[in-house]
Amino acid sequence: MKISEQWLRQWVNPNNSSEQLAEQLTMAGLEIDDRFAVARAFSGVVVGEVISVKQHPDADKLRVTQVNIGASEPLQIVCGAPNVTVGMKAPVATVGAILPSDNGAGFEIKNGNLRGVDSNGMLCGASEIDLTDSIDGLLELPADAPIGMDIREYLGLDNQILDISITPNRGDCFSVRGIAREISVINDLPMQQPEIPANVAATDNSATPAVTVSAVEACPRYLLQSISNIDRSIDTPKWMQDALVQSGLRSHNFLVDVTNYVLMELGQPLHAFDADTIVGDIVVRLAEPSETITLLNEQTITLTGDELVIADDKGALALAGIMGGQRSSVTDSTTNIVLESAFFNPLAIAARARRFGLHTDASQRFERGVDFELPELALARACDLITSVTGGQAGQIVRAESTENLPARAPIMLPITKVRDVIGIEIEPAVMVRILNQLGFEVAQQADSLICTPPSYRFDMSIREDLIEEIARIYGYDNIPSVLPHLQVSMDYDDTADLTHQMKLALVDNGYMEAISFSFSDAKIEALLDDKALGEVLALANPISSDLAVMRRTLLSSLLPCVQYNLNRQQPRVRFFETGLSFVGQSISELVQTPSIALVAVGDVWDEQAYQNRALDFYDLKHDIEQLLPAQVDSARIRYERSKLAFLHPGQSAKLYIDDQYVGWLGQLHPNTAKQLDLPATWVAQLSLAPLLTLVREQHAITTPSKFPQVRRDIAILVDSDISLQTLEATIRAAAGELLTDMWLFDVYQGDKVPAGQRSLAFALIWQDRTQTLSDEAVKTATDKVVQALTEQHAAQLRDS
Repeated sequence: MKISEQWLRQWVNPNNSSEQLAEQLTMAGLEIDDRFAVARAFSGVVVGEVISVKQHPDADKLRVTQVNIGASEPLQIVCGAPNVTVGMKAPVATVGAILPSDNGAGFEIKNGNLRGVDSNGMLCGASEIDLTDSIDGLLELPADAPIGMDIREYLGLDNQILDISITPNRGDCFSVRGIAREISVINDLPMQQPEIPANVAATDNSATPAVTVSAVEACPRYLLQSISNIDRSIDTPKWMQDALVQSGLRSHNFLVDVTNYVLMELGQPLHAFDADTIVGDIVVRLAEPSETITLLNEQTITLTGDELVIADDKGALALAGIMGGQRSSVTDSTTNIVLESAFFNPLAIAARARRFGLHTDASQRFERGVDFELPELALARACDLITSVTGGQAGQIVRAESTENLPARAPIMLPITKVRDVIGIEIEPAVMVRILNQLGFEVAQQADSLICTPPSYRFDMSIREDLIEEIARIYGYDNIPSVLPHLQVSMDYDDTADLTHQMKLALVDNGYMEAISFSFSDAKIEALLDDKALGEVLALANPISSDLAVMRRTLLSSLLPCVQYNLNRQQPRVRFFETGLSFVGQSISELVQTPSIALVAVGDVWDEQAYQNRALDFYDLKHDIEQLLPAQVDSARIRYERSKLAFLHPGQSAKLYIDDQYVGWLGQLHPNTAKQLDLPATWVAQLSLAPLLTLVREQHAITTPSKFPQVRRDIAILVDSDISLQTLEATIRAAAGELLTDMWLFDVYQGDKVPAGQRSLAFALIWQDRTQTLSDEAVKTATDKVVQALTEQHAAQLRDS
């Protein structure tokens, strides 16, 4: 936003240079992008009055003029401007004057001779003194311009323009008033506001149109005032034109200029309707689907139905808070207007301007939030300017308000000690109160806290940290010394990342590659992996694409598309794993996030080789899973159960438990599911990281190896086929006692020599006593106990051979 320093200093004038003022604003969070004078440097140009004009004797387009610049003798200047006339006042570059040039060096005015006539200076147009030309010829100055006065001083060309970068949260600073308020607080100075009448007395008995607001949530405050019999022969005053031009706005006509002036001065967008074009009453409503309106820029747009419009009985008059319509636009012949001043909810304006490729000063402010208490003051200011300059007659103000839909300014409690904790220094409570009061907050002190109610123009204030930031920036960041914070260092080391990395390396050693993907997944894949045991799926309110529309309940939702992608590119053997969060729950409040590790494998056990290969099976996947467990873990603590997940093969899947705690599942993807995903036999697993990390973190005591020998005894038994191996192993361990140091299954047989429905299992049992050498009798007794337990509990039969 560009703003005139001269205009700013009319509101508050600290004893600072332009550079110091810019530095203050930047340090207060209002960064100065640029600072420049109204016109480039030049010298020797004064106000002059043309006292005579004669035709050049030897040139049709030249005139010989006598110009009074307040010296003892008038200057003779040859001039080619077509608009030079007797009595006009214009800038005069005297001999020795330096005028600006494109190369930056400037050029000097010297005595000259044009076709035999001496010329002692130059009458200047706007471009010669680095202003914008509006006419072809001299820059005509007002009749009351003081003769001989330096033109830079008269036109205010040394005035600095501040180009301020306003952050999105500071909509209150999009005006002279907002910036002046900041400067007054920083410098602890009062702000000199212009005298604005509370309201302009109504002198026109003609009725202002009635107003109905149907979209009260989008527009809780709407004001209208009619002004009639406006004298359009009166031009925009020069002071107003200068203020607008120096703020980066073009001067149009007086009525438009007034609304722009109030916009820049107070920050309240206004809109003027031609009263003679309004049919019936004014209605503030949502647009009808497919309704059209032709805007002031001659762009015809088709509305979708969620835009806010100002309408009459004939249709839409304006796109609320963005741009007016052409039908009711103010022209040079308009003498009767209806002036609008309103508060629009930022959410009702946001994104609508961009939807139609529009970006206006009004939408820029309404999207960020305009002071909801400002409309009446701005309306009074505009009405006062119009009636005082043009003699127009004001009508009654018509209001439509819904106070319950206006923004609520909730008090914020600020513990005084919290300011010290965050900023790092002690600031007197009285200083805090002064700063906050000057910023417009209502402050009450209760015990050791400040209860602060934000003003109506500070939409960005909601938590105590916001208040602390306000105190710090006004107190001055330069005034806050660099102090080392008091840190309580905890020597506790979180080894989660390191241990997880070790698991990843174990999988890499087994041929897996890590995948990194989004936490979002395709709802179609989630539907294929649906199972009540997984929980509910959370749909995204604003997905970035249709195939990333839900939060993944399982990491498979991310890995399976990776497998599809690789298979489609002639990669027959795929191994992937991923660590990340799985999400279960239908709402944010009940969402459960679980750190997990997932695996997926397709293809043969090994890459293509010269010797015999085979397809991956359940036991290969089980082996890969167990590589994540510590080598020294007691296998008795690990248990598998048949899984009933709907998307897994019922005979080729299992649930994993560690110390009876459910960890996850593994197995083959159900053939029907794999077929719908166009996948071959696919092996998958997902485990929760927390119990795995707990197991890995366990401290295992170092024990001295026994110096007494081990004894091995093998037993072979016949049991029913439906008795699981881990059930038999648990029975063996319970019966064997402490002397059994290790065991394993080394043979499985089902065939002609084994009865139907049974199988032969051979176990190796390792016996050892740490205090003495075991006798044959002791080993036999222990082994007999194992056989007896298997016989009694599982009807096992000991095989002799």
